[in-house]
Amino acid sequence: MAVTRQMDIRANIKKYFDLAFSGEPVIVSRKENKNVVVISEREYFDLQKAKRNAEYLTMLDRSFEQLANGEVVTKSMDELEHLADE
Repeated sequence: MAVTRQMDIRANIKKYFDLAFSGEPVIVSRKENKNVVVISEREYFDLQKAKRNAEYLTMLDRSFEQLANGEVVTKSMDELEHLADE
């Protein structure tokens, strides 16, 4: 992981973008601790996918808890078909 200042990014943007593209995150320190991290697009999409997967797993865990606690609604096949027809 590379750490640099905002002024160094401006002066050497290609160098730091190449580092990020090769898989090395670049932390850019800024005033008032408003730091940012530069990562590759591929890594960004991987992080987004991991976030969505974690949210989905949390939803599944909640569903399993509801099932275990009997918090379910049971429908017959006829009731489901009737709902589909509406």
